[in-house]
This record gives sequence, C-alpha cells and structure tokens, in this order.
Amino acid sequence: MKAAVFEQTATERVVMGQPAADALRDEAERLGAKKVFLIASDSLVRGTQEIEAIRAGLGTRCAGVFSGVQPHVPRASVIAATEQARASAADLIVSIGGGSVTDASKVVALALRHDLRRHEDFEPYHFVVTPEGELRWPAFEGPDVRVVCVPTTLSGGEFNPLAGATDERVKLKQGYLHRRMTPISVILDPALTVHTPAWLWLSTGVRAVDHACETLGSLASNDYCDGMAESALRLLAEGLLRVKDDPRDLEARLKCQVGAWQSMVPIIAGVPMGISHATGHALGGTFDVPHGHTSCVMAPYALAFNTPVNGARQARISAALGSPNDPASAVTDRFIRALGMPRSLPEVGVKPADIPRLAEAVMHDLWTRTNPRPLNSVDEVAAFLRTALQLSDLPS
Repeated sequence: MKAAVFEQTATERVVMGQPAADALRDEAERLGAKKVFLIASDSLVRGTQEIEAIRAGLGTRCAGVFSGVQPHVPRASVIAATEQARASAADLIVSIGGGSVTDASKVVALALRHDLRRHEDFEPYHFVVTPEGELRWPAFEGPDVRVVCVPTTLSGGEFNPLAGATDERVKLKQGYLHRRMTPISVILDPALTVHTPAWLWLSTGVRAVDHACETLGSLASNDYCDGMAESALRLLAEGLLRVKDDPRDLEARLKCQVGAWQSMVPIIAGVPMGISHATGHALGGTFDVPHGHTSCVMAPYALAFNTPVNGARQARISAALGSPNDPASAVTDRFIRALGMPRSLPEVGVKPADIPRLAEAVMHDLWTRTNPRPLNSVDEVAAFLRTALQLSDLPS
C-alpha cells in the first residue's frame, strides 16, 4: 500500500464556459474588490476588443491595465507591472493571457506583499538547488492581494501555487512558491481562446499532455493522481485534434481546458515531474524557447530514456492516447507530429554546441533529481540531451 498526502490549494472557484467579462464582474462583486488591476496579454489588448469588454463589465472597479509581460517572465516585467499595480492601490489582480502573464501576476502579488522594487529584492524568495542536489525553499508570508486568472493557453499554471520568473542577469528561470499565490478563482472561457494563435494553443496543449505523461511515469504517483492524468490525456487527445481541424469548436476547446486542469492536479498534489519538465524550464529561461515547444521536443525523448525503469507504468499513457500496443514514446511522438509541432532541439534553435550550457542550466532545476531514472551529473544530463538533437528513431 502506497501512502500519500494531498494538500489542497487556496483556489476557491473555477468558472467554466461563461463569458469572461460577465464572470469577472461577478467575481469582483463576490470578493468585494474595488480596485481591480488587469495584467493582460499584449496581443489581446492591441488586437481584440476583449479587454475593453472586460473593463466595461468591471466599470469603476477597474483600476488599470498592464500589458507587455515578456516571455518567461523576466524580473523587469514583474517590477514594471508591480509599480503600476502599487500606484493603482490594487485590491485584486486579474491575469488574462497565457502562462507568462499568469506567472507574472502571481509574482506581482508576492512583490506587492513584500514591497519588492529592485532586481535584487527578489533573491530571498525563489528556490535554490544546491550543488549537492538539495532543494531549498525559502519561507515567507503569502500575498494579501489575491489573483483571478483567465487563461488563454493550456500551460495550466493558473491552478498552481508555484510561479516561475527569469533572472535576466544569469538567464535562469526560478520558482516562487506559496499557497496563497494560487489564484483565488479561475475562469475558463473557451470563446476567449479563439484569439490564441494555433501554434501556441496546440503547443501548450502538449505541455499539459507532458504533465500527464510525467505523472503516469512517476514512481511517486498514486491511484488518484494516475486517474486524473489518464482522464487529462483522453480529453487533450480528443480536444487538441478537434481544435486543429476546427478552431471554432468551443466544446473541444473547453475539453482541452478541463484536460489541462486535470493534468495539473498531480503536480499540485506533490507528484514530482521529471527530466522533460526540468529541460523545459532551462530551454525557456536560458534559450528563450516557447513554453509549449519545450514539451513538444522533449516529452517523447524523456519517455524513451525512462522506459527501462517505468515501462510498465508508461503503458497507461499509450492506452489513454489510443494505441495500447505501442511504446509511449512512439505514441506521443506521432501525436505531437500530427499537431505540426517541432520535435528536435535544432528545430527550436538549440545547436550541438549549446548542450553543455543547457545541461548546466538543467542541473539547477528542482525536477532533474526527481526523474524516475536517476540523473546525477552534468555529463549524464548532457548525454540525455544529445538524444534530442536529431529525429532519431524512437521505439515503434
């Protein structure tokens, strides 16, 4: 019998299938917010009327709008957004956009709580991986200004108390964690996601697939988390292919959003991810690879690498994706190719000469040492990374 502990987050409500403007108005009223500060995707602000509709719905409650969060959330973006939120006397922050906007909003709430104003002010608050592989999380008080998230991609960070931001000086993405950094409410409006570029929707959907794959591959998972991961895979496999065929299929988009939510439950519950996610963080923070593309490239290689130690568990991945008789690495490879996503490191701008630098960055990630098949040195990580340099034949 395997023991497990599930720690609940501080999210109170998830609203599904309602227009974002209506749902946000209702949430602001429910929470008694008078100064609602929006942190929104620049493309939504400049290219659509969605943010104006949300502002109109909030009326005098809207205290301001910030846009322009850069990918992978450099500290400079957080500082700029925090300055405006502080000046507006915000009592509620709303993120409207993809994973970078979501993470930025959570770190802004932390920065407001602890009056973080300069680059160096953030140092005491992010996790550190020691040279010995020990993970150290700092203790601090959580935000008092809460966040509501309206996601437009499938990264799933809106359900996570963990947020990532990049230290531009050393080009490393670092994690910040507190239970109250989890958004108090999440609004899943599939109609709003129609504006998301197809490549971004599909690639972040693969990111959610990767959450589920690394859960089902983890030797530390349990029946509850495995069930969530399997359901997530089925919803995402159907939903992503349907949206690729018909971008206006709102039912399929909502299936994707629910699948992304389910894929995050095991992570929130404490199931550790593995080398695919660890590499993804490094590819984003150090090489500016889009968040979703990192999983498109790495997930099948990670599955192939881990097969000697968790092959029996991976069979559940193959079954959930509709090919129970094939290796999970081959099944995920075919699925990602069918979505038209990149499948090797050179396709996302990483060259053979970059492998040593990438391996060093991966060794700083919290999930490198929790991979099912141990990776204890830079050389071992580099050897794994080299398998992703070309579209070598995966097991079939």
